[in-house]
Amino acid sequence: MQNLILVGPMGAGKSTIGRLLAKELRLPFKDSDKEIEQRTGANIPWIFDVEGEQGFREREHAVIAELCQCSGLVLATGGGAVLREDNRQAMKAGGRVIYLHTSVDQQLDRTARDRNRPLLQAPNPGQVLANLMAVRDPLYRLIADVIIETDERPPRLVVLEILDRLQGLAASRETPGAAALS
Repeated sequence: MQNLILVGPMGAGKSTIGRLLAKELRLPFKDSDKEIEQRTGANIPWIFDVEGEQGFREREHAVIAELCQCSGLVLATGGGAVLREDNRQAMKAGGRVIYLHTSVDQQLDRTARDRNRPLLQAPNPGQVLANLMAVRDPLYRLIADVIIETDERPPRLVVLEILDRLQGLAASRETPGAAALS
C-alpha cells in the first residue's frame, strides 16, 4: 500500500486529519515535526532558536526522506517541507500527496494561541501567513494528487472526502478489481 502524504500550510489540519485518516484505514500515523522533536529531544521553536530555519530544514529533509521510503503509512508534513526540491521529489515518489488547503483567515483562527509556531512569532502573523501562502501554494499544488478544502469543515468530513477522492483516483488509474488504495 502506498503512503498517504498530507501537505499544506500550518493550521490546515494535517495532524488532526492525518490521525483520523490513519485510524480509519488502520495505518500507522507519523507527523514529521513530531518525529524531529522525538529524535532531537527538543521542540521545534528551540531548534529554530539554536540552529535557525536552515538547521531545522536539514533535519526535516532527513526525516521526510526516510519516512517516504516506508510503505503504508499516513504522513503529515510541516508546512515548509515543500520548499526543498528533494523533499517534493521524495513525497511525490513516496505515495499519494494530499494538499489540505485553507485560507489565511482560517489559519489565523487555528494558530492564534499556538506558541509552537516560530514563524508566527512576529508583529503581524497574518501578513507572515499571506507571504508564506504566496510562495508555498504553487508548490503544494505542483505535487498534489488531490486538493481538499478544509475551511469551516469538521475533520471527519474532510477524511470522508479524502477517502472518496482517493477511491475515484484509484478507480481511474487501475483495472477493475484492483485494491482501491494500493
